[in-house]
Amino acid sequence: MDTVSISKYNRISASKARLVANEIRGYSFQEAVDVLKAIPRKASKLILKTLYSAGANAKYKNPEVLDKDLFIKKICVDEGPTLKRFKPRARGRANRIRKRTSTIMIVVSDEQ
Repeated sequence: MDTVSISKYNRISASKARLVANEIRGYSFQEAVDVLKAIPRKASKLILKTLYSAGANAKYKNPEVLDKDLFIKKICVDEGPTLKRFKPRARGRANRIRKRTSTIMIVVSDEQ
């Protein structure tokens, strides 16, 4: 049974989060948790939180499912809305600062 968990508006760019997501694609739940705990990046903490949520959702749907039976069927990191800010520069000019956000979607399944 497929179970989905989505985390929106994460304050990290999608390209940076995709680097971590590509490392755990297709792993089992426990292997992915171990790998994410070893990666020293901000994105790993955000993806780990979403992965735990997906595992909890799977247990809620089917209480008999075990963590060792779950694996990551799909992981997707998309761009979210961008916060636009301006920074004053010399001679009365301004530069645009783009604070990017991302959406992390993880699908876990217990059937191969």
